[in-house]
Amino acid sequence: MGHGGNVIDELVTDHREVEDIFGRIEALPSGDKDRKVYADQATMELVRHSVAEEEYLYPAVREHLVNGDALADKEIEDHSKAERLMKDLEGCDAQDPEFDRLIMMLMGEIRSHIADEEGNLFPQLRTACPPEALDSLGDKVRMAKKMAPTRPHPSAPDTPPANKLLAPGAGLVDRLRDALTGRGKHD
Repeated sequence: MGHGGNVIDELVTDHREVEDIFGRIEALPSGDKDRKVYADQATMELVRHSVAEEEYLYPAVREHLVNGDALADKEIEDHSKAERLMKDLEGCDAQDPEFDRLIMMLMGEIRSHIADEEGNLFPQLRTACPPEALDSLGDKVRMAKKMAPTRPHPSAPDTPPANKLLAPGAGLVDRLRDALTGRGKHD
């Protein structure tokens, strides 16, 4: 979290980190308790990443790209699907029969979303948006990730200004819960 560089570099690095966590999940046998630890880590990263994109990236997409509204709406819908899967996954442990099905669905959804962003959205944004604006957005995204929730909140607003007002409070509560429960950490 917080890698430096412009917004595209920042988000691509996040994508690689999540893919690394997915690889760890896939390398473990079904039912292994560490699959749940890694699933929690992936969820924490994905929620922070999504909140930051919704707060800063997608408004920039709407502003700078000709078809920006449609692109941003599609990306937000992808986030909603993934967030519902993460919420369902949150209630499962690694031995739950639903766990494998849900984690596979989540990984498929996220991998498709990443491919779409990196193959379509990011190249368009890099062309249409001045480098200084991309750098500034990178700084804003890094700050947003520090304050963002770490747990899925499917019913929370996903567009400004409400998301910018509510995310820091939810983030504080989530980080406290994570610290108290040890969520996302190995025993």
